[in-house]
Amino acid sequence: METSIVLIGLAIALIVAIPVYFSARSNAASKSKILDIKKRFNPAHPENFDLTESQSNKTLTIDQKNKKFILMNFNPNQQESIFVDLNTISSCKLIPTTDSHSDTIIKIDFEFQEKDTSKKITIPFYDFDDDRIKQISVYQDHMFAKKWLKIIQDSISR
Repeated sequence: METSIVLIGLAIALIVAIPVYFSARSNAASKSKILDIKKRFNPAHPENFDLTESQSNKTLTIDQKNKKFILMNFNPNQQESIFVDLNTISSCKLIPTTDSHSDTIIKIDFEFQEKDTSKKITIPFYDFDDDRIKQISVYQDHMFAKKWLKIIQDSISR
């Protein structure tokens, strides 16, 4: 009787421990990747990026004091990191693109306008073609983008 209880306990411990181990390992790799990207854009002080959030293979980080912003896309189809110096930006807005036959959002972009040249810089944030869950994460990504739009606008206006 005692042996069976020990074996069942060990089996339950393994069932719980293995996913936790792999999740922690993946999380550490992601944090390392994010830190490497921050170091690439601010080698002396990567810790200055004081606000960092991740959702749906995207990580956004901002240095509110020095007005620097990085959007990191870890989508398997399109891994990229885009740096924007908010000191050179006069405004930022979200540009949602909808399907021509419905109100379905198929793309969301951040659009930055430069102060000096009035040139517009468009940074892709959400693309329906890259969305694995289709239309479930678009709402979450749209709310996430709106939240970050406010953070970026507040940083620009300081």
